[in-house]
Amino acid sequence: MATAHKNLSEYDLSKIPNLERLKFGIVVAEWNREITEALFNGAYGTLLDCGAKNDHIIRWNVPGSFELVFGCKKLLADHRVDAVIAIGSVIQGETKHFDFVCNAVSQGIKDLNVHLDTPIIFCVLTDDTLQQAKDRSGGKHGNKGTEAAVAAMQMAVLGK
Repeated sequence: MATAHKNLSEYDLSKIPNLERLKFGIVVAEWNREITEALFNGAYGTLLDCGAKNDHIIRWNVPGSFELVFGCKKLLADHRVDAVIAIGSVIQGETKHFDFVCNAVSQGIKDLNVHLDTPIIFCVLTDDTLQQAKDRSGGKHGNKGTEAAVAAMQMAVLGK
């Protein structure tokens, strides 16, 4: 397990760029809401903790992880932001639906990153169990939302 001995929530404030003028979008899937809200809280709290302004963070909700790609694309069409975080949670079930959703979302986010000039950060948990998702959204492995926010900050200033 890749995160077995790593706390995803650790970051060094001295390495965070000045966020005063940067704007961020966060698109949150409502499916598996307990997990996605915890991821959002990690990302949002980290952005604020690192100096982002509350009114420079735009949140949009979409029904599920599959809809994240369109939500991110539409948010970028409607708002000028420096980075977007796509937050979702897909938990393995008894069918291949898990594989199709995970593949479509990861490929869709990749495609947006290839074709657009604003970075989209992939913060979609793809876990076998609800407990694994809890462990990565504020549990024993920290919060992947926090890690995504740090990546968004770093990518927002890349090339500026």
